Amino acid sequence: MDKKLVLSALKKNAMLIVLVLVYLFFLILTHGGIFEPSSFTELINQNAYVYILGAGMLMCMLTGGNIDLSCGAFVCLISAIGGVFMILQGLGTGVSILLLLLIGVVYGCVLGFLIAYVHIPPWIATLAGYLSFRGLGTFILSSNSKTGSLAPFPADFRNLFYGRIFPTEKGVFNIPCFLFGIIAAAIVVLSVFSARRNRIKKGYEADTVKQAAIKSGISAAAIILVMTRMAMDGGIPTTLLWVAGIILIYSFITSKTTIGRHFYVVGGNIEAARLSGVNTKRIMFIAYLNMAVLTTIATMPVIARSNSAYANLGKNFEMDAISACVVGGVSASGGAGTVLGMVIGATLIGVINLGMSLISLDANYQRVVKGFVLLAAVVFDILSKKRAK
Repeated sequence: MDKKLVLSALKKNAMLIVLVLVYLFFLILTHGGIFEPSSFTELINQNAYVYILGAGMLMCMLTGGNIDLSCGAFVCLISAIGGVFMILQGLGTGVSILLLLLIGVVYGCVLGFLIAYVHIPPWIATLAGYLSFRGLGTFILSSNSKTGSLAPFPADFRNLFYGRIFPTEKGVFNIPCFLFGIIAAAIVVLSVFSARRNRIKKGYEADTVKQAAIKSGISAAAIILVMTRMAMDGGIPTTLLWVAGIILIYSFITSKTTIGRHFYVVGGNIEAARLSGVNTKRIMFIAYLNMAVLTTIATMPVIARSNSAYANLGKNFEMDAISACVVGGVSASGGAGTVLGMVIGATLIGVINLGMSLISLDANYQRVVKGFVLLAAVVFDILSKKRAK
């Protein structure tokens, strides 16, 4: 095989290779603990918010490296309001979710308007939320509870966001979970070859049959491995379905729709995009409206998992979402990045979080490690661009 092709493949899949190496590193340190079936389920449940917030942060960053600093504090506020609705007021799960989504839409509209039409810099507009929402959420909690927290949430709400599909006892092989993995793997293989065929029809450069077979084969094997391990831990977590659904939706939006392409164009050169007829203000508005709605959705599995709303909920969530995007290859200056890259970045962050928890590493050291990972990803991005030029 051509040496240049090998080097190009290694460069394109650098973070994926890093993910595998980091996983093997923790596999040794935990004496196989990170390969236990429960670890695979916990990886999804513990880091669902990273994937969901990462999808929203990706759209913000595509517009020019913009970020949302308020999402972590907004999680705290939404959880507090959700606790009041479901625990104190006794509202049904469906009604409560709709009301919380409405709050998210209202905040997103206000935030999007301030950024897109009033031209307040995104980091300043969202910094206001970062500073105020946690205080407001804490006030709501302390006003309605002597302990400063609200619990427990209704069982149907927890089953919706932290339950299992066709559950079985742990240790009993869950056949529906395994079949789900087989179907997902088959879809991945078909999509890879379908994409290759479409690129050839349009006259674009495409992978060879061997390259497509290797790429799809590795992806399919990884999916089947994960679902096989989850099948031994009680079945498919509902959290996985929420995460997978959002990832598929945003992958489609960014790669197959006109508005998705507009995000890249605005991030590449906003003035050129405006002169080309792209409504740049609308794109900025949608980016932050979308972020607020996804933050509301991300709050659901978080409070379902903890089964409580408390003041520190959502702390540093914005940093995890930003890290997932940057580590996954989303450009800090905008205009470049993919949902798949973000997923790889979020998984890497999740593996690091889970691995460090399993070896009982001090929380302060965990922050140091994640900081170095983020810095290394940015340095790698900058050096790659310099070499490309």
